[in-house]
Amino acid sequence: MNKEQFLREFMTAVWNEQRFDKVEKYVHKHYTIHLDTTDPWEGKTIDHNEFIKRLRFSFDSFPDMHFEITSAIEEESHVAISWILTGTNLGMIAGFPPTKRAINTTGFTIYHFTDGLISGHTQVFDRTTVMKQLGFA
Repeated sequence: MNKEQFLREFMTAVWNEQRFDKVEKYVHKHYTIHLDTTDPWEGKTIDHNEFIKRLRFSFDSFPDMHFEITSAIEEESHVAISWILTGTNLGMIAGFPPTKRAINTTGFTIYHFTDGLISGHTQVFDRTTVMKQLGFA
């Protein structure tokens, strides 16, 4: 299986289906968030338990979060994807109560691979649009 296919399976199982039991299948035991502005874990290297904590943090605010991959480019130790993120804010976010509003935004992530597993990411996405869609800006 190539890295792009592996990453697509990861996004479906772990992010879209919230299969936290699959984290160890896809994620390296040392996962580094190289760049992800405003992510509380930015610059940190985390283990599987912390990775699951990070997932729960995201799903607490948007329990129906879904990623649609719109393009992918595979290299030797990276897979870059562009995506559309949708979801409904049904939980606390940044200290604010749920808005019950839907979001639809785009982004770009470069996933890093080590030993055949996903070992980190570098990510940029349009959080300003998300804040506007939630009524915060």
